[in-house]
Amino acid sequence: MAERPQLISSEEIAGAFSAACTAELRALKPGNVHVFAGGHDMDVQQFENSAKAAASHIANPQLRLGARIKGAIDASLEAAGCNTNLGIVLLCAPLAAAFERTTEAGAVQGELAQLLHASDRQDAIDVFAAIRKANPGGLGRPARGDVAADGPQLDLLEAMQLASGFDRIAFAYVTDFEHIFAHHLPVLARAQKNAGADTPATDPGVITTLFMQMLQDFPDSHIGRKFGAAEAARVQERARALSPHWAPLPGGTAAHRALLDFDQELKAEGLNPGTTADFVVATVFAGLLTAALPHTKGLKPLALGP
Repeated sequence: MAERPQLISSEEIAGAFSAACTAELRALKPGNVHVFAGGHDMDVQQFENSAKAAASHIANPQLRLGARIKGAIDASLEAAGCNTNLGIVLLCAPLAAAFERTTEAGAVQGELAQLLHASDRQDAIDVFAAIRKANPGGLGRPARGDVAADGPQLDLLEAMQLASGFDRIAFAYVTDFEHIFAHHLPVLARAQKNAGADTPATDPGVITTLFMQMLQDFPDSHIGRKFGAAEAARVQERARALSPHWAPLPGGTAAHRALLDFDQELKAEGLNPGTTADFVVATVFAGLLTAALPHTKGLKPLALGP
């Protein structure tokens, strides 16, 4: 009888989460915190501290989805002193739970869908508590499912459905993370291929391309919530105009300077495409976990970086 393939371990999941968070900080992502510049009254060290604190909660197979998210946010806020990773945690916790259930990459999205549709009122209570504690900007106050209330009136997916029209992370929940699987992971794989054989998913140039492609293709919902859809669309157009500097990959001093200028312009205007950065971490995380699976049917394996 053939030996049953080993499911991915919690240690591998925690390691991939930490690696994805660290790699995202090492890449130039205009408008966000990175090693080339801080911003929005935050610095790289705070993000590193929060990633380290959150990893064990993200990867804990004994916890339900809501408990993973709440535990990770509680630990992150204690470590960083501010909200650095709410969006990252909301995206990575379901991915972690899905990847730990299968040995085949082609089955991950199905596992994720089952997990999300099995979420319940307690998951919603825990997630809403985490969101209230992190206190992200621009949430608004919907008529139902208000995260500022003492407790959610709805199950988790029902609440996410209400927010899905103006929040891309909520939209991910109600579409089984379709953007990550159908768009972001292929962009990541293509950037790796363009960078050359054996280039890891954690390569800074690869991550910059991934970020800029996302910023061009999807309006950043953090900007949209705070400044309106027109401003989010304008940032998309600015990213598109800079495409000679990042597509197929950023390269050379001129490209670096152009992207750093864009970074400074966005920060001077108070514009933070933070949702896009959250999806970058989640996509790299998914890419690293894909590479760690023994079977990768349905998705191209991605090289695991340091």
